[in-house]
Amino acid sequence: MELVVHPLFLLFGLFYFLRGELFLFLVCTAAAVIHEFGHALYAARIGCRLNRLLLLPCGAVVQGEIDGISLRDEIKLALAGPAVNAACAVLFVALWWLFPDLYAFTDTAAYVSAGLCAINLLPAYPLDGGRVLFCAVARFFGEKRARRVCVACSLAVAAAVLALFACSFFVAVNVTLLFFALFILFGTFGGKNCRYCRFTPDLSARLLRGAEVRRIALSERCTVKKALSFLERGKQTEFEVYTEGGELLCVLSEREFFALLQQADIYAPLGRYLQPPPSETGAFCAAEEQNTPRTDADRQI
Repeated sequence: MELVVHPLFLLFGLFYFLRGELFLFLVCTAAAVIHEFGHALYAARIGCRLNRLLLLPCGAVVQGEIDGISLRDEIKLALAGPAVNAACAVLFVALWWLFPDLYAFTDTAAYVSAGLCAINLLPAYPLDGGRVLFCAVARFFGEKRARRVCVACSLAVAAAVLALFACSFFVAVNVTLLFFALFILFGTFGGKNCRYCRFTPDLSARLLRGAEVRRIALSERCTVKKALSFLERGKQTEFEVYTEGGELLCVLSEREFFALLQQADIYAPLGRYLQPPPSETGAFCAAEEQNTPRTDADRQI
């Protein structure tokens, strides 16, 4: 993942430092990064990875591509970030009771986590609520109309935040509201490019340390997405793929599986990419340099 820091993010940090609220700024930044980890957790389960993380004054934006992902999975992916923030808020509240001496630190983290969860559910880009709104409308009315609805909602939210900023002049000027409104406007007209892309693992470091090899037996009707869920960190996984009749179709190494993943529809069954085409019996559709099937002995070599 490429980490990019916007110049305004540093300016915002300096502003909080001069106000004596550097700790609050650091807690908010940490909560935003943890929020993105929530997205990464679900993205990894569907064969995607965070491609670019941009730190902005009032949050973070992830960028990449997720071509081929369903709207339903995109909704789950968007909600993964707020879900992690909600879990963190509950954890910090629990720490109040377990370690009362830490209250001075955990209360700030709890309020920031809960606030970040709630704010991200607002129906505005680039917030997760805006993504959920887009996907929900697109499922019934198409992406073109969904885009117009999201732009209108985002402008309404930005206008409301700017109104709150104007009202703050009569009490205490809240510059954070101004930055947040600009953050929404930036995301609204930045398009729908805050996405994810397929990942390609680097197995070299794992092999140098040594890794346990585990085998998973799957039906050819098992989807590529489901097969992804069986992968474990620090272990080499091989898939024994069987036909509906119980016959062994082939054995896929982890490297071969990831090669297949780069060109596969994650919602399609594995058998679609492993069965021999009707016109060319004996030739596999799996992502291999040769179109001829390989036996277990060939794979071991």
